Formats: sequence, C-alpha cells, structure tokens
Amino acid sequence: MSDSDDRNQGGSGRRPLSLSRGGSGTVQQSFARGRSKSVVVEKKRKRVVTPQSGGAGGNTPGAKPAASGAAPKKNESALAAKARELGLSEEELVARQRAIQRARAEAAQKEEKRQAEEVERKQRAEEEQRLLEEKQRREAEEAEEAERRKREAEVEAEAAAAAAKADAEAPARREAPKQKESSRGREVPPSPDDMLESMGGRVKKKGAGPGRSAPDKARAKPDRGRQKGKLTIQNILDGDEDRQRSLASVRRAREREKQRRQEGGEREKIQREVVLPEVITVQELASRMAERAADVVKYLMKQGQMVRVNDVLDLDTAELIIEDFGHIAKRVSESDVEEGFIEEDDPEDTKKPRPPVVTVMGHVDHGKTSLLDALRETDVVAGEAGGITQHIGAYQVKLKSGDRISFLDTPGHAAFSAMRSRGAMATDIVILVVAADDGVMPQTVEAIKHAQAAEAPIIVAVNKMDREGANPQKVLTDLLQHEVIVESMGGETQAIEVSALKKTGLDELTDAISLQAELLELKANPDRPADGVVVESQVEPGRGSVATVLVKRGTLKRGDIVVAGAQWGRVRALIDERNQQLKSIGPSQPAEILGLDGAPEPGELFAVVDNEARAREIVDYRQRQKRQSAAAAGTGGASLEQMLARLKTSDVSEMPLVVKADVQGSAEAITQSLEKIGNEEVQARVIHQAAGGVNESDILLAKASGAPVFAFNVRANKQARDLAEQEGVEIRYYSVIYDLIDDVKGTLEGMLAPEKRETFIGYAEILEVFNISKVGKVAGCQVTEGVVKRGSGVRLLRDDTVIHEGKLKTLKRFKDEVPEVRAGTECGMAFENYEDIQKGDLIECFEVEEVERTL
Repeated sequence: MSDSDDRNQGGSGRRPLSLSRGGSGTVQQSFARGRSKSVVVEKKRKRVVTPQSGGAGGNTPGAKPAASGAAPKKNESALAAKARELGLSEEELVARQRAIQRARAEAAQKEEKRQAEEVERKQRAEEEQRLLEEKQRREAEEAEEAERRKREAEVEAEAAAAAAKADAEAPARREAPKQKESSRGREVPPSPDDMLESMGGRVKKKGAGPGRSAPDKARAKPDRGRQKGKLTIQNILDGDEDRQRSLASVRRAREREKQRRQEGGEREKIQREVVLPEVITVQELASRMAERAADVVKYLMKQGQMVRVNDVLDLDTAELIIEDFGHIAKRVSESDVEEGFIEEDDPEDTKKPRPPVVTVMGHVDHGKTSLLDALRETDVVAGEAGGITQHIGAYQVKLKSGDRISFLDTPGHAAFSAMRSRGAMATDIVILVVAADDGVMPQTVEAIKHAQAAEAPIIVAVNKMDREGANPQKVLTDLLQHEVIVESMGGETQAIEVSALKKTGLDELTDAISLQAELLELKANPDRPADGVVVESQVEPGRGSVATVLVKRGTLKRGDIVVAGAQWGRVRALIDERNQQLKSIGPSQPAEILGLDGAPEPGELFAVVDNEARAREIVDYRQRQKRQSAAAAGTGGASLEQMLARLKTSDVSEMPLVVKADVQGSAEAITQSLEKIGNEEVQARVIHQAAGGVNESDILLAKASGAPVFAFNVRANKQARDLAEQEGVEIRYYSVIYDLIDDVKGTLEGMLAPEKRETFIGYAEILEVFNISKVGKVAGCQVTEGVVKRGSGVRLLRDDTVIHEGKLKTLKRFKDEVPEVRAGTECGMAFENYEDIQKGDLIECFEVEEVERTL
C-alpha cells in the first residue's frame, strides 16, 4: 500500500499511531537481601499533530483535502477555527497565546528597566562630572587666590623697600629738583624685578627668545607648572629657572590654609544648662555638656588632677569644669528622683465617698479577733497559734444596709508595738476593745497612745459582757486616766457594750462606725493611679512575694507597675480575704498583690508609676540609700573617744541569731523584742531576719556566725535540713512568740557571769607568832567572834588596814587539823604564800557564795 493510500485511510490526515522501536530499554532494579529484577521500560513520545498542506494532497490523485483547506464548520467560533487550522486544541491555543503575551510583557518590562538604568547611569555620570569640575574650579580659585596674595605681599615688600631707598636719597633729590621734574614725564616706572635688582637681590630669569621678552614668556604658562607639583629628571635637565614647589610644600600650605579657615570660621558655642547630681563621673559630665571626654580629662590634667573617664568627681570640681567650658551648672539632689512619686491631694470635685478603714486594737486576749469574726461571721482565731493574732489581717465587711467597712486586725502582744503603730497610721477610726472583766491593761494604754498620735477617733468596745464579774463602768472610769472620755461622762467618745461570743451589740457597733464615718466625710478620687500603704508582706512557696496593701486613693488594676519601698513589680494578681481573684480594687479596699520582686517593709507607701524605667530609678535610689545607711551603721569611727567607747563595750557577750518568720511584720516584732532583753553584759543580736522558709543560705550564714536559726511559723526545706545536720547548725521551730522570747531569755541568763556574794563568818586575834621549820610562820590565835573555817577566805588587818587577802593553809587545834574553830577557842593558823604576820594583827574570815543572775 502506498503512502497516499495510508493517508487516505486515515481520513483526517493524521498519521497512524505506533510504538517506536528505539524507545525501549531494560532497567535493573535492586531489592533487599541481594535480590534484583530486570524491567523493560518503553519511552513514549508525545503525539504531535501537524496540519497537511494543500499541495501535498493534490499530488496524489483522489486524495482528500487537508484539514487546513477544509471549509469551516457551522457555528464554529474564530478561536476554534484557528485552533483547528493550527492542529491544536482550544486550551493549547489559549495557553500558547498567554505564554506569548507573558513573554512580550516581560521583555517590555526588561526594556523599560534597562532604559531607566541607562538614564540613571547617565545622570550619575553627569553629576560626578559636575562635582569633579566644581572641585577643579574650586582648587583653581584657591591656587589663584594664593598666588594673588603672594604677589600682593611681594609688591608691598618692594614698595616698602623703595620707600626706604627714597628716604635715603632725599638730599640728592633736593639738589637737582628741576632735572627730576623735567624727566618725570618721560621716565618709565621701574618694574618690581628691576627694583629688587637695584636693592641687590637676585631674580631668576629664563632667556628670552626672539620676538618675546622674558616677562611675556613667564606670563605664558605660570599655572601649569604649579598644578604639576612634581620634580622630575626632565625638569632638572631643563634647568631650575622653572622649578615648582614640592608636594610637601603644597601640603603644608593647604594645612595652614585649612587651619586659618577653621580658626576664622569657628561657629559660636552653644551654652547649655547642665544638671549636676550628687554623684557624677567624668564620662557622664562630658556627655551632659556635649563635649568630648578627652577634652575634660585634658582640662583636669592641666589643673594637676590625673583622672580617667570612669572616675567620680566631687560637686565643686564638676561645677568649675562646667563653668570653664562655658555652660551653666544646675545642682540637683539625688533624692529628686522621688519627686512626683506620691502626688498631691486631688481637687474636691473629683472625690467620691469611700468606706471607712477601721483598726481593731487592744490588749492581748481581750477578744479583738473574735469580735471581728462575729462581724465577718467567720472563724479566723482557729487558724492562729495559741489563740493570739500573729500578724495584721485586712478584711472588708459588707453590712446589711449595703455599706462597706474595711477592718484591720492588729496583734495585742507587747512584741507587736510597731505593727499596732502601722495599723493606727493607716486607719480612719480605731475600735478600742477592752475586756469587761479585765479592765485597762498595758497594751490598752499603748493602743490609746497610738490612736492619739495618729489623731484617729476612738470607739470603745467593752467586750466579754457575757462573763460573770463584768464591770463596764469600771472600764470607762479607768479610761478617764488616759484622756478617753465617753459620751455618758460628758465626752465625745462612743462606748458600746458587746459580746463577741453571744454576738450581742454588733449592730450598735456598726451603727457607731457608720455615724463616725459620716462625721469624718471620708472621700477619695477613684479615677487616678492608685497609692496606699503596705499592711503586711511575706514570701510564700509557689507564689513568691505577697504583699497585703490598702489603697488610699485611685484604683489599682492588674498589670499596673507598683513601687513599694525598695521593691517593685507588675501586679500579676489581686486576691481578697476570701481568696477570690479581683480585676481591680478601689479606695479603702484591702487585697493581696502578687508580682513584686521582693517582700517590702510593712508600713511602706506604695504607688503606681508610669513605666518600668521610672520604677527601676526609684528602687535603685532607695536600695543605694539603704546600703549606705547599713555601711555607715557598721563602720566605727577613727577618733580616740570612739575607740575607747568600743573598748568599753567589747566585754558584752552577744548571742547571734538568724530569725525567719512567715510574714515580715512578725520577723520585725521578734527582732525588736529580742533586742530589748539584754543588758550591759549580754544581749541578743539578730544578724538576719526575713520572711520566708529556712533555706541553705540561712544555714551557711548561721554556720559562719555561730548562730542558731529560729523559725517562726515556717519550716526548713530538705536541703536546708540536710545542710544544718551536716554543719551542726541548730534549727528551732516556734509558733507562739512567748516561747521564742522565753528561750532566748533563758539562754542569755545562762551566759551571765554568776554574782559573787561575801558572807562574814568570824574574827580572830593573833596572840603569838611561831616560826616552825618546814612549815614557816604560824600564828597562835584566839577566835573572838563567829567561827573560823579551814579553806575560807581571810583578810589580815593591821591598824584597821587590809594588808593581805588570801586563804587559810592550815587550821589546827593543838596538833590536829580541824575543819572549824568557834569563838572563845585558841587555834593555830597559817596563810597560803604569805608569812608577814605580827602579834596583835586581826584576821577576818569570810565565805564567797556564787548566785545565779537573771535578766
């Protein structure tokens, strides 16, 4: 069959499909464990459909027309016809057209980018050329200006020389004035070179060529040689008449010109106001003056002070430097960083009513916490060891009327005087709890003094009215001695009879508080950053530093940056007395805050600051002040009086202690109580006190100081216990402050030296003195009073003067040693290491008794 027949059988003009023989091959596949397999692979080529030309079909008789020459089908679009004409599908034709358009667009973008780069390159080259021409022009102008100045200087020098010469030739001119006057019109003025030659100078000239004089030739090329500035062999061979300046000379001239311009064009110095703190270094001072530190160091070296940039300057020297550098010094105190920390009082129109802050105070075991429990209807006393309050509790009570009252419960034990003082200073109203069966006690009087010092109104709550023997009238009468006059006796102090156990009189007490609060008109601005007082602080495992705060003004929110004493932090949580999370607290509301970097001292003021930088600045200043105070307290003076005072106090026996407590207030109270126990011979010294559990650092400190560790309501962790056992450090645990103080007191009493008491027992008179060999002198005596005992102390009196004090060596009755001899009996005595005895001397006998001392 021919090729034309094959095409005719196809009908559509396409070639028949077949597999290419050359596209097959064998591939060896490898598997695990050494297995392999041969696979036959065939390569299939993509079918390419090419249109048949019209002429090809006409060569063969009877051949059908090609696809390109076929008539278009009915209702066929132009795109489909074009695709059919090219032997492609519509999708392939569209893809091809898109690719062509994309290629054309990319080519156009490349061309635009190339043209833009070409334009930019041309502009850059033009700018560089312009700058180069400007530089060359400026250099040429500078060179011309220098040459002009040089010529002017030469002309001035020549003119001065000519004037001098004219003065010298003045007599000659006076002799022939007419000749000089007739020839003045015809005479050509001499050139500068001629004048210089006439004065004896040497002028270098190049030989003049034909048709041009030497000056004209010199003027033809004055600047090209100047611009070269090189001394070459050719120039040397040509001669030295046209020799130019060397490069070093040109550089020196340029440096001089530059220096002249700098000196002439120095801009005016800016005068600054330099803030001068109490401590400043050379580097910081230079930075504040906007001067170089090297210039300041150079200035001080000229003054005879060898300093470095990190050295600290005193204020007077720094102020002198500032004034000499042309600035104004402004001295400020380092404490100025605290300015604006606690803002001034708010305007009256911004204040709103706030709940009163009430502090419950009184003697120990008079029922303060029980009374507060009755108001809160909770049992807090069960959580306190020994039934006494160990630290301040802050609570807020909501009354049936809807009013709120914030209560502060303070300890009544004598050791917690500072905590009661803090409670009184942070309060609006003081409730003085007095037991009806016990009356006014020492801590009651102390609480009255704290309330009067804080100028807080007092409401007397006569508690325990349910007990037998309750006598409220006696209590009110005893209060008169301390300037507390109740209303029934003509005063202004309210007195309420209550019973915390039976819960009687509580409504009257709350009504009295509300009435007193209305009289005080308590107001605060809640729409401002918060500030207040730290009531208590502690370190808890898993929670970190926890501080109980009482807001005085503003609103404290979660996320605020707070500075409290020497600690700061971002408030991570606000927790009330019911252990509920709060988003914010307002005025007169107590809460616990978490997030501080340490436990602040109770009684410290706290406030919200704008940013962390401000907080760090204040805290760094306060910590630095605390370190300086501690260093000053621990450093002794160097004067003779101070040295003698230290020598006198060096005999004091100290008992070092390490105190750890659950809260900072308890640790402070324990420290103050222990420091009051000692006397001039023994005393307790607390070397470290803090809130939190006992850790390894406390054990190491106690080991180095030889001190026991007193843990109050806290425990030591396992590592600390193991280390204490290994180092032999004693850890004592306490839950009641009475026991801790009693133990320390007993230990200090054991450290006291016993007191020696002399007891007179008898007198004896020496009747005769015997000198016995191998024994020495023996006194024959008669006991005149009392009794004389062997081994007792004796004093030898002669003419009523003590000449010896010692002990008896022997006491004999006849030839026998006897323990004692009574009055009216004769005996023989000998003294230890003393034989200067005479007839008629008196012997006084006494006994020394050691008595234990107490504090």
